[in-house]
Amino acid sequence: MRADRYTKAVEEQQHEAHPKPPGPALRFVAAALIVRGGEVLICQRRPDQPMGLQWEFPGGKIEAGESPEQALVRELDEELGIHAKVGPLVTRIRHNYRHGGAVDLQFFAVREFSGELENRIFAQLRWTRLEELPDYDFLPADRGLIRDLASGKLL
Repeated sequence: MRADRYTKAVEEQQHEAHPKPPGPALRFVAAALIVRGGEVLICQRRPDQPMGLQWEFPGGKIEAGESPEQALVRELDEELGIHAKVGPLVTRIRHNYRHGGAVDLQFFAVREFSGELENRIFAQLRWTRLEELPDYDFLPADRGLIRDLASGKLL
């Protein structure tokens, strides 16, 4: 019993000595700008997901011990069934969402991949021309990138 009280006291002191940092939780994400013949692949979230039916680029969370490129190769295999050759970093965006979350997005060009493209998790996939990107309802974190892609500033 005495050991339990000691353990609890130590845990409480450690908690007070190491409070959580202020601000939103930050997620690190790698995303792909998969380009084919003047078009880019976009993905629509399922309606049951947060920000459902909005459009985004494929990719996902960078896990502990992974480089952004390794995470992107893994995510594209999981989401689309392809093995991608990850190209250069195109841009990096940090976005704070109104609900309190934050994301650090790294977008990489992907011009080569092997395997058949297969929709494994999205409501739909679509190839679209860069200048048509503003016609889609993209996630808030992607909107600045959409303007730059559509105007020809990137890729």
